[in-house]
Amino acid sequence: MKEPSILHIALIYLATINVVTFFTYGIDKWKARRNKWRIAEATLLGMAVIGGSIGAWAGMKAWHHKTLHKKFRYGIPAIIIAQMMLIGYLLYRQ
Repeated sequence: MKEPSILHIALIYLATINVVTFFTYGIDKWKARRNKWRIAEATLLGMAVIGGSIGAWAGMKAWHHKTLHKKFRYGIPAIIIAQMMLIGYLLYRQ
């Protein structure tokens, strides 16, 4: 059996972190509606930074969550752009 490539592992990681981030935004929205203990904004943004930016953006849109906060409204797209540029650079170097 062939060993998984770095690209294969990276794709699995990105898919996983984005799904987890998407549902984390949903859980935080659920908690907000019920006045429960919330997930810290730093955690939500941190999940975007470590690879879950697409999941964060999708979670914001699907759950209508954090869409009025400037650091999320502008920060998440900025993180997506930075990550795409990094991926492009890494692919170019290969």
